[in-house]
Amino acid sequence: MNTAVTTSSQDSNVSNETLVPVEYTYNDRFINRELSILDFHLRVLEQAVDPLHPLLERMNFLLIFSRNMDEFFEIRVAGVMEQLALGNESRSPDGLTPKQVLDKISETTHAAIERQYRILNEEIFTQLRKEDICFLRRGELTPAQSQWVKKYFQEQVAPVLTPISLDPAHPFPRLVNKSLNFIVTLEGKDAFGRQIDLAVVPAPRSLPRVVRLPDELTGGKEHHVMLSAIIHEHVSDLFPGMTATGCYQFRVTRNADLALNEDVEDLAIALKGELNSRRFGRAVRLEVTHNCPKHIYDYLLDEFDLEEEQLYKVDGPVNLARLLSNFKRPHLRYDSHTPVIPKVLKKAENVFSAMKKQDILLHHPFESFSPVINLLREAARDPQVLAIKQTLYRSGPDSEIVQVLAEAARNGKEVTAVIELRARFDEESNIAVANVLQEAGAVVVYGIVGYKTHAKMILVVRRENNKLVRYVHLGTGNYHAGNARIYTDYGLMTTQKDLCEDVHRIFQELTGMGKMAKLKKLLHAPFTLHTQLIAFIDEEIAHAKAGKPAQIIVKVNALTEVQLINKLYEASQAGVQVDLIIRSICCLRPGLPGLSENIRVRSIVGRFLEHTRVYYFGNDGNSRLYCSSADWMDRNLFNRVEVCFPVEEPMLKKHIYQQGLLNYMKDNQGSWLLNGDGTWERVKLKEGETPHNAQHVLLELFK
Repeated sequence: MNTAVTTSSQDSNVSNETLVPVEYTYNDRFINRELSILDFHLRVLEQAVDPLHPLLERMNFLLIFSRNMDEFFEIRVAGVMEQLALGNESRSPDGLTPKQVLDKISETTHAAIERQYRILNEEIFTQLRKEDICFLRRGELTPAQSQWVKKYFQEQVAPVLTPISLDPAHPFPRLVNKSLNFIVTLEGKDAFGRQIDLAVVPAPRSLPRVVRLPDELTGGKEHHVMLSAIIHEHVSDLFPGMTATGCYQFRVTRNADLALNEDVEDLAIALKGELNSRRFGRAVRLEVTHNCPKHIYDYLLDEFDLEEEQLYKVDGPVNLARLLSNFKRPHLRYDSHTPVIPKVLKKAENVFSAMKKQDILLHHPFESFSPVINLLREAARDPQVLAIKQTLYRSGPDSEIVQVLAEAARNGKEVTAVIELRARFDEESNIAVANVLQEAGAVVVYGIVGYKTHAKMILVVRRENNKLVRYVHLGTGNYHAGNARIYTDYGLMTTQKDLCEDVHRIFQELTGMGKMAKLKKLLHAPFTLHTQLIAFIDEEIAHAKAGKPAQIIVKVNALTEVQLINKLYEASQAGVQVDLIIRSICCLRPGLPGLSENIRVRSIVGRFLEHTRVYYFGNDGNSRLYCSSADWMDRNLFNRVEVCFPVEEPMLKKHIYQQGLLNYMKDNQGSWLLNGDGTWERVKLKEGETPHNAQHVLLELFK
């Protein structure tokens, strides 16, 4: 790996001509994708020790890290293990084989998970105790509390437990992905006179993982007992006449990636079949409690066909993702934030008149998501509205949006929903959404087989003075009110003719399967977006070579696409200043002499999940600014239907440039910089420097 000096353009006064040319091999130019996303998860973990976050929020980051790691093993690690099993020795762009990637992952994740539990035990739990929030261990209960727990076990837990002895008649059970289980060592004989040494007890998913003790036993304090501790304490009761000599928690993570044939007859039916298999995919990780004896975990590893490097010993609950953090302690949380409604919408009699007056830009979660729901609600009830078309990626059958669309269909509007059934881990919910809408009389289209529909679009057609007028919403994030409170996203509400016509054409393309839509303003994956981005970068290169100012700023969730990375290297070499604000995966190496010294990469991790996708090109003073649903990844650019829309209205463009880009480049609180060797470094406040937290600035701005 080339770790040559990492001079940024600001620190170096050396002209390109005087630099000794450095030759970079193809593999030297890229960072491994899997290791890059793992680095993002580590940046999330670091939030758990960041004093800038209140205590319960820090705990929440710890739980988010757990959920992220679960998904990382289910999807990313499972994918690399599959490549290895198939004997695939091909190397990723960075030159690593599947085996080398797995070894590096194993080394990093073992250290990270050890650190996670150390933070939990030594910092979070210790500080929670000072606030009278305790997770009591078995030895800490008073006699009265122990009595209550025993009663709770007998009445609430034992009736739903199924102990399974392990003997020739009872082979090892099929255990569901990520379920909590106990393996119990036994002495004595059962009712049938059999000598049973081992049994497995799956913890029921229907029970809460954390049980609050009644106020009268705690003096009103937040004292809790883990379900695992309750089962552990009374496990012998499940095996009458026998003695449990040991009881150890374990949990297996399985491959949860869905594989669908491209030529399926009915996507919904095919998916339902696949969803069941996800629960019992190939094992990819085994977690056990740290005191589990070697012969027990060896036995489990053997059962799940795993090696020792896939074993994770944890000092605490093995399924942290289900730990509670919603305690009523406002002072240990972020100050509450109420998203604001733009003035133009407050003053207008309805959404339609506001949109006719001007384009409206929404910046979530600082501004409310309710205008989007109101657009649909008014459209559903307005006698002048004829049709509503919308793409849905992650929404849920109970969401207000789905309910409003169903109401519109029942009111006789022509409702078309393009639902992406394969939004990962939301497949079941999306099938349910499709059913709700179909029952209401809406036309439901499942996108295009082979291409996920990831574009975020709403089109409302309204009759006004015998003419049809279109109203459009385009966004960077999903139509999901919950996400809009915790993800940063942009939405544009517009009646611009060209944009509305383009959206109409894309809906036609998605439902009618005709030829590729010819568009005036929108860039459209998998057709024009990639080519156009390359052309925009080429224009900046030409400006730089002509001695004009040249600048590119890109804010996306991930950058992996090799052609775009190489084109950005070319831009850097031509003298274009490139700033990349990338939340998670970045395969580009910045700051390498002779290759990328004019590229800076930063990542912002904070209270809200950064999700806006903005592309900015200086264009010799006549800047171009686009918002999009697409990251700079192969899948977004070539295998998904994505939409990228220009923001041309000067005021709105200025807002996005200043608040959504420059503001983030000034951040010195939640910002991390990427080095040329692939390591990330937290930005530290320099002496005399004013603290600048981009998300806090926006919270203050939108009060």
